[in-house]
Amino acid sequence: MSMTSTNDDVVALAQRLLACPSVTPATGEVFAVLEAMLVPRGFTVDRFVVGEAPDGPVENLLAWRTTGAGPHFAFAGHLDVVPPGPGWTSDPFTPEIRGDLLYGRGAVDMKGSIAAFVAALDTLPDNLPGTISLIITGDEEGPAVYGTLALMDRMQARDLRPDLCLVGEPTSSKRLGDVVKIGRRGSVNMWIRVAGSQGHVAYPHLADNPIPRLVRILTAIEAEVLDEGTDWFQPSNIEITDLEVGNVAHNVIPGLATARISIRFNDQHRGASLIERIKGIAATEGGTVEAKISGESFLTAPGAFSDLVSGAIRDVTGVETELSTTGGTSDARFLSRICPVVEFGLNNATMHKLDEAVAVQDLRDLVRIYALVVERALG
Repeated sequence: MSMTSTNDDVVALAQRLLACPSVTPATGEVFAVLEAMLVPRGFTVDRFVVGEAPDGPVENLLAWRTTGAGPHFAFAGHLDVVPPGPGWTSDPFTPEIRGDLLYGRGAVDMKGSIAAFVAALDTLPDNLPGTISLIITGDEEGPAVYGTLALMDRMQARDLRPDLCLVGEPTSSKRLGDVVKIGRRGSVNMWIRVAGSQGHVAYPHLADNPIPRLVRILTAIEAEVLDEGTDWFQPSNIEITDLEVGNVAHNVIPGLATARISIRFNDQHRGASLIERIKGIAATEGGTVEAKISGESFLTAPGAFSDLVSGAIRDVTGVETELSTTGGTSDARFLSRICPVVEFGLNNATMHKLDEAVAVQDLRDLVRIYALVVERALG
């Protein structure tokens, strides 16, 4: 297939995916559409649903194609999208081209990237040796409990272990290819609970007000300096994200005060050690802590893989790439456990916003970049 016809194809492929409503957790039609794209291209496709409420059930798709002995290159992404919200100029699930842009929820985050990777497959040399796989979840935007982690278990059971993995998240900032993510900070949320004893405000000696103790805990936490950052990571930060007493009576000392904090941390820390650190502070005032680690930090050290991706970007667009670890979490935090991971995809200016849109030319250029990345990774 010629490059021109493939570039024309990528828009149609993206439109087919965009036309499927797939608010997280995505199931059903959108996976059937992707499966119908991959099977004619020689892929074995394994679709499965896993998990129970409240974080499941979740549908996932694992697809692979092997042509002789060689490395294993994986592309990872998600078909679920955030809710569109009211106020769109056109139906968010009726893809529409206006001017140079293709509009629809998921256009950049990240059905457009998935369509570009599928289109790139058609441009690869015949019999390129090795394995190509797609690791596609329906729950990246949600709790992510039964998404990529379940896919990794499925891959292990099938003895599929990538040598390299490219995650198609929208990393570009101002121009396609100007930013590639080689790492992400970790994330942990903690809920702090301080119990007291309810009583009348006129008789404070008969009560125990938990609010001053919680305030002292939060003051101590706010004073913590976790680190000064590293060569590749910004400083870790602690943010107080909620404070609640819920006391509607002006003459009652409450019996309970709670707060929530969020920590984004670099590779100088682990989630468990941060939890213990906050527990120690809370314990000084009789507080307790519950916590959930959303993901650990990771870094794919600059080198052969990031050079390969940056080189492909430069050859197609002429853009010099910045390697970065900024931004929120992604499923790369899980995949980094099994192989080197780099994130690269479309411009993120409209992700999660009204009238999300991708430049048609960016889709076409992304096809060429992804094809070069795969060819060079396997070649």
